[in-house]
Amino acid sequence: MTGRFDTKLLPEGLRATGYRADGAILAIDAEVTDAKVICPGCGQRSSRPHGRCVRHLKDFPAHGRAVQVRLSVQRFRCVEANCATKAFSEQVPDCLACRYGRRTGRFQDLAAYLGRAMGGRPAQALGRRLRFSLSKDTFLRRAASRVRTMGCEPRVVGINDWAWRKGQRYGTLICDLERRAVIDLLPDREPATVAAWLRQHPKIEVVARDRNGGYRQAISEALPDATQVADRWHLLQNASDAFLAAVRRAMPTIGRTACSAALDPGILTAAERLQFEGFQRRQQTNVMIQRMGSEGVPIKRIVRNTGLSRGLVRRVLRGEREDVFRLRQSSLTPWFPLLEKHWLEGCRNGAEPWRRLRSNGFQGSLRVVGEWATRQRRAEAAIPHGSSKCPPSRRIFRMMASGRHHLSKTDSIFVTQVEHALPQLAQDRRLLDAFTSMVRNCEEDWLADWLDQAKASGLAAFSRGLSADLDAVAAALREPWSNGQTEGQINRLKMLKRQMYGAAGINLLLARLQHSA
Repeated sequence: MTGRFDTKLLPEGLRATGYRADGAILAIDAEVTDAKVICPGCGQRSSRPHGRCVRHLKDFPAHGRAVQVRLSVQRFRCVEANCATKAFSEQVPDCLACRYGRRTGRFQDLAAYLGRAMGGRPAQALGRRLRFSLSKDTFLRRAASRVRTMGCEPRVVGINDWAWRKGQRYGTLICDLERRAVIDLLPDREPATVAAWLRQHPKIEVVARDRNGGYRQAISEALPDATQVADRWHLLQNASDAFLAAVRRAMPTIGRTACSAALDPGILTAAERLQFEGFQRRQQTNVMIQRMGSEGVPIKRIVRNTGLSRGLVRRVLRGEREDVFRLRQSSLTPWFPLLEKHWLEGCRNGAEPWRRLRSNGFQGSLRVVGEWATRQRRAEAAIPHGSSKCPPSRRIFRMMASGRHHLSKTDSIFVTQVEHALPQLAQDRRLLDAFTSMVRNCEEDWLADWLDQAKASGLAAFSRGLSADLDAVAAALREPWSNGQTEGQINRLKMLKRQMYGAAGINLLLARLQHSA
């Protein structure tokens, strides 16, 4: 089927002169409306026609059919006798079709967009459904062919490393912090490579970085007048690591003193002392009720003598006073002595005591015994002193760094014991709190005093590192810039790299990073 029509089916600059539908292909005849007839050799305009040629261009599919544009291009002879170019074709604008290209400009742009947004194989699968007969390699080539150029020179940048392969090979990402966009990717993190890139951009005034010594050296060599800003998140992370190291060094002392010593009420706060005294009173009441019950005093008389409720006296006599949950069934009550015997023998999971009770005639379910075992474990954990097992160093670090007002009663009392037994570790914790507050509130004036106090503490090595990079640390407390935007771009880079199974080159990664924002 053939015909002629005037409807604009093609991009601006092309005029359709006819079409032919042949199965799954729609062929459209077209010509250029405003082409330049200038010789590429000498630059002279020509008016001597020399025949025509046809360029076959692929365009957007239409109505379920692949579209092929048959572009009629006129040829001309050069009017300059001494020109080496004897004949040439009229120039088609690059927005319509690039030189020697076999696709329209808008089709090339769509292929590049799909390649950047989806990658090779997903774009190929989608293109097959949309009648795009393009391979995955074509999508990736188009995606990597267009890298954005900066409209103006950056003034504030962030630099950080990223892993080609973790622990083996690293690259460098450079981000424009003002425009929140990736500028470039470098193939490694060597100071010479970073310094060479910085020399090409002399208008940079501020560089945000982590505490990598190589980046500090590169910036100092290439841009000595630029302000270096240490990343605040890394400062807090390094301070936490230094305090964790101090806790680990003190673990033998913590195990010998804090975990085995009896609790001294004098080291508690007022609120903790009230809780502990209440715990002691409940323990004394429990002992009194259990002694009266062992002497055969009836429950009614115990209630009358003590003034306690009947339910509370029953729970104490059953051993439920410190439990978290109530018993749902009473079938286990006659078996409490045997259960406690098995518990003291080391049966702590619920299943083994249940099997032993079954062998003695118990008819209840495993769930009843399991709930009892859970209550027993929680009751033992609620006892604030006399713990025989020391928590790991990382948990002690978290408890001490969190502050006692954020902890449970048990953890708060344990932290109190540790700080009472190790005054130096308590001082290190106070220094950590002071540094965290200083960074979060950007209090640059307190930095010098903090460094003086930390010289003789467990954070001495960390304070020496801060002193060696003092200008960048002070700028972090003074400037509003940080490397958080760069870290976010690196997370996007990791996601894109894993989507392509780590097989993408640096140009493709940069193109996908810049265009997927």
